[in-house]
Amino acid sequence: MRRPISNLLFVATSVLLAGCGVSLEVPPQSSAVPAPAAQRVSGMAPVEARQAFGEVTRRVEPVAERSCREMTTNLNCDFLIRIDPDRKAPPNAYQSLSKSGRPVITFTQSMLGQIANRDELAFVMSHEAAHHIRGHLARQQQNAVAGAVLLAGLASLAGGTAADISNAQDLGATVGARSYSKGFELEADELGTLITHKAGYRPSVGIQFFYRLPDPGDRFLGTHPANPDRVRVVQQAIDRYGLN
Repeated sequence: MRRPISNLLFVATSVLLAGCGVSLEVPPQSSAVPAPAAQRVSGMAPVEARQAFGEVTRRVEPVAERSCREMTTNLNCDFLIRIDPDRKAPPNAYQSLSKSGRPVITFTQSMLGQIANRDELAFVMSHEAAHHIRGHLARQQQNAVAGAVLLAGLASLAGGTAADISNAQDLGATVGARSYSKGFELEADELGTLITHKAGYRPSVGIQFFYRLPDPGDRFLGTHPANPDRVRVVQQAIDRYGLN
């Protein structure tokens, strides 16, 4: 007897998520991790934030590029670190690639307004650089292709229509791209901790950004891990390497 396509897709989706663009986006409508009163600070003023952005970029960029060259082979390590000119863009910092393959790290202006000091800014910038060094965009694309092929294949075997197969392919790509994204974020947090320290900033202070970042929790198909998990990974790296 033919099993319903929806059942087959549910099983395949569960398999893809078993191993569960990388960006540091501020999720909407969520509660932040409670922080001590001393850590409840507002972001830098716009003029100060832009000045700090230039200073931090000049220190983090060469360290990130050196780390990239030391840890990778045949990877473009010429970072471009920029501020999004769109004033209305929501709070976000993300790593992408230009058409020529150059790694680009973008901060929205509203994101800069939520960062309290240079240590936090250096940590976020280093985190995004770590995404590129670890090859997360390419790995995410590979996972998306694998998920699309798997679910489209199952839909075809189940006798699905062309529309069923197309929908399954889209679902598979989404699930595949997100199935390991939380792990990517933690990898970037760990390497970002080291880059922050090597650039002369304090990851122990930079980590306090997570106390104000709305906690995405453990959402189904969520792209970011819970903030306490991220704090733990950073603190473990600080302790392991004797950082501050």
